[in-house]
Amino acid sequence: MAKRLFELRDASHAAQLPERISFLDVIYENFYLLGMKQTAYERIWGAPGTGVPIHWEALYFMNRRHFFRQAATAGVGAAAATALAAPAIAQESPKITWRMTSSFTKNTDILWSASTDIAASIKEASDGNFTINTFAAGEIVPGLQAADAVSNGTVEMAHTCCYYYIGKDPTFALGTAVPFGLNARQTNSWFTIGGGNELLNEFLAGHGLYALPAGNTGAQMGGWYRREINTVADLNGLKMRIAGLAGQVMQKLGVTPQQIAGGDVYAALEKGTIDATEFVGPYDDQKLGFVKVAKYYYYPAWWEGGPAVHAFFNLEKFNALPKSYQRMLKDACANANQNMLARYDAHNAKALRQLVAEGAVLKPFTSEILEASYKAAQEVYAEINGKNAAFKKIYDSQQAFKKDGYLWNQIAEYSYDTFMMTQQRKGTL
Repeated sequence: MAKRLFELRDASHAAQLPERISFLDVIYENFYLLGMKQTAYERIWGAPGTGVPIHWEALYFMNRRHFFRQAATAGVGAAAATALAAPAIAQESPKITWRMTSSFTKNTDILWSASTDIAASIKEASDGNFTINTFAAGEIVPGLQAADAVSNGTVEMAHTCCYYYIGKDPTFALGTAVPFGLNARQTNSWFTIGGGNELLNEFLAGHGLYALPAGNTGAQMGGWYRREINTVADLNGLKMRIAGLAGQVMQKLGVTPQQIAGGDVYAALEKGTIDATEFVGPYDDQKLGFVKVAKYYYYPAWWEGGPAVHAFFNLEKFNALPKSYQRMLKDACANANQNMLARYDAHNAKALRQLVAEGAVLKPFTSEILEASYKAAQEVYAEINGKNAAFKKIYDSQQAFKKDGYLWNQIAEYSYDTFMMTQQRKGTL
């Protein structure tokens, strides 16, 4: 619009300006027209002056000759205005370079790409003034140490999952997913509208962190098993790679939870060191070749109905950023959040077909197993709620939100989906 302004040089338009415009206001607004960002325009709207505030429509018709004529007659006032305006402009878009470590490797490309998406968005939005260099898991710190690297200032931010850090406090799990928790849409809605982001960050502040949702995988699969699991009794003695609160629930059902690094899971299944593993879903699971060593592919992952992935920021460093840069980060994370779920939705179906063609046997968890798992989960929650006030505060909020969510979802959303899925099975879509 600044370019267009200078193409309109008819001085007659000056008559459309308000009668009293202080030169200080003119200087500020023309600095905006000469290249300042919209955020700067908003910041200086209330700049000191004696005239009527200048509206965009008025400045739109102000030609360059009129501007410089005003400047020539302003004297000391113009110099003062320039001195005041220049620092404001410089401070609005300072040169900053950050580092972001990820908890994910580059071969899990959808998870990893959220980091690069955020960095690219910030670079573009800031005209290259705010640069974020991205590092995969292990390049600076191991994936499960990302939160510590942020809180201690080793890096300014990370892309990770809250539930990786339940060893510090089980409350972390509620930031990602818990057994029989929110689905993906409910998770996004709770964070955005239901007060979830505020509740989580109230908790994270005690760890020197600030977080924004920056991804969601959607409901995950229940894992790969070397043998069929039809009853609760079949779970007894099962050695399964599963961690977090899900591991605690499974333990109540007789499972022996195992914590094994992602890169070692295939070998552990092949050798029989473990009997089962959970991972993500078809798109990521196919790359690891689990179907070759454990053909039974169960669903759903009742412990991950809609797991959120977050951008973690060093709280002090985030608060020190210009407001415009904070806004850029919020927008970039929101975009990454949407894109991740869209990518998984787009790629999982094709990968699932390929897995079945390779020999995967799809099996749903029986009602008996789901009911027993649900009951065990409630026992785990009761134990934690009784001794952890922070956990209970967030858990209660999610529970209330989930009840309302399913009250609505079952009326329109799921009834529509159910009908359409019957048509899909009939082959009429």
